[in-house]
Amino acid sequence: MTMRFEISGTVMQTVGVDLAPNETVYSQTAAMAWMTDGVRMHTHTGGGLFAGLKRSLTGGSFFVTEFTGEMRGGHVAFAPRFPGTIMARTLRAGESLICRKETFLCAERSVTLELAWQQRIGSGFFGGAGFILQRVVGPGTVFLDLSGEVIPRRLAPGERLFVHAGHVGVHEPTVSFDIQLVPGFRNILFGGEGLFLASLTGPGDVWLQSMPIINLAEEIARYMPGGEHNGGGGGLGAGLAAGGLMGGILGGILGSDN
Repeated sequence: MTMRFEISGTVMQTVGVDLAPNETVYSQTAAMAWMTDGVRMHTHTGGGLFAGLKRSLTGGSFFVTEFTGEMRGGHVAFAPRFPGTIMARTLRAGESLICRKETFLCAERSVTLELAWQQRIGSGFFGGAGFILQRVVGPGTVFLDLSGEVIPRRLAPGERLFVHAGHVGVHEPTVSFDIQLVPGFRNILFGGEGLFLASLTGPGDVWLQSMPIINLAEEIARYMPGGEHNGGGGGLGAGLAAGGLMGGILGGILGSDN
């Protein structure tokens, strides 16, 4: 049976799901926006203590909440925590997608949420929290939340795309994620793109996001007390930039060998 859902809105979207009797969707905690009285909630670790710990490592919540339609069915809606675009994908049995930790919103109960380890440690340090990503595995429908607008790209075999790490939202497992040193000394010092770019190599589909949440946080930090626009030395933005620089250096060292 095909899941019935509707994605509403433009900048701050929601997804509403019509649940048949005994049909279940689950989300990480604090994602539900509203529901009818025909829906039953059940919060648990999603497979025991170890399953909860694994989700915590990916930046997710320790608990998950299931929403099940009762005898007459019901309706439940989910909303992201920041402006973006909700992407719905129906996965076949065994089909999977690799996601950044912030992107998982909710899914049918048949969809599993797993760790996705990167092959190279350096890739993880470079991507911030990219070393431990999330993998969603079918069968079933999953809803992923990307920051800003979604830009899909299909990469041919061997085709390479260089991307600022924060703009990588979702990609197919066939796409290789690696790091690439920014060419040119002046580019590194004055280009503002950091030491490294993400290198995505096909074949496969990639979904890029136009407004990484870290960029939004840095911009807001500039206007907070102690920020650049308030006579300070950068405040939170400076700390985030320093953290990114250290991650880039470690990524270059640890990712130098296959």
